[in-house]
Amino acid sequence: MDQHLIDRAMALRQALAQAGGLAAIDRFLNANRNIPRADRELLLDWAADAVRGVFEVRRADAAPTVLNLVDDLEYRVYGLAQSPSRNSFIIGMLLPLADDDSAWLASGTESFHPETEARQLARLAMEMATREPELVFRNPEKVKQGWEHMRRDREEFLAFFGTDELVLPTAAAEGRLNDYYRQRRDVALAARGRHRAVSETGETTFVMPDGFFEFRTVGVIYDPTDGFVVVPEYGMLRAMFANPALATDREHASVLRAYLREDSIPPLPLQRLAAAFPRTVDAVFQRVLGSKNFIWIQNGPGLLRKRKPGHYAREPFPGVAVLSDRVVELARATARAG
Repeated sequence: MDQHLIDRAMALRQALAQAGGLAAIDRFLNANRNIPRADRELLLDWAADAVRGVFEVRRADAAPTVLNLVDDLEYRVYGLAQSPSRNSFIIGMLLPLADDDSAWLASGTESFHPETEARQLARLAMEMATREPELVFRNPEKVKQGWEHMRRDREEFLAFFGTDELVLPTAAAEGRLNDYYRQRRDVALAARGRHRAVSETGETTFVMPDGFFEFRTVGVIYDPTDGFVVVPEYGMLRAMFANPALATDREHASVLRAYLREDSIPPLPLQRLAAAFPRTVDAVFQRVLGSKNFIWIQNGPGLLRKRKPGHYAREPFPGVAVLSDRVVELARATARAG
């Protein structure tokens, strides 16, 4: 690795830290318009491709090789504040130094941990993979595994419930879905999906999203592309599409407006309802939006893109993030040793 590049990158890292860190890159570039083009491009790469994780040191030398327990990829790291020992761990962020991912710069905010903390750190990596599956999907192989696990998981869901779309009373939803997960407890999948958590035994369980217990019903959709989606008051919404006269009721209309307004709700439920109720979808939207000219087949896709641009801007990823074999091994081996 070119030592000049490493020195230049470390100087940039220090200057950026004084300006507020990675979150301040745009402000830093605006305040330093005469910065060399190469440095500007390097900073933009840092903003776009920084890697967070829990890293196990596989080879300890001048530039240690580490394995990210979150995405299961190896990285060669320069600029660490201290020389870690083999099999120790680092929590932090890495910044790209080369286009081919062959060299990375420590961000300077790392924490160092001994091998004896392996179990806790493996659990932390699992939690990161569960909360932020996009961290896992940096690894193309994990994307492939995720789609395959999700396909099998969805097939089992369909076999159990007989459908990929449920409307459940909120009070009963956790129990009903966990009946399903208990049935397949013996099918050991090292996978986690949205709104699912990891128990002490590694069992997958359904956890109701925060705030949902204030609603009367929830909708559960297991879509081939969007994956496992849970939405509030889906029963009320389906009732309105079945009977468009309900669109004049303030409470029913407010549910549809919330579905359009809230970015946390994907386009999928409305797309599903439009497909299920083609004869009434226009009347529902016309009454709720106050537009007599609204035609779903003409205006619906544009409406969803306007209201939910973030869902169309990102590449679709599987709703299941598959854990690395190594993180599962560390968690289980140290648990047995304990």
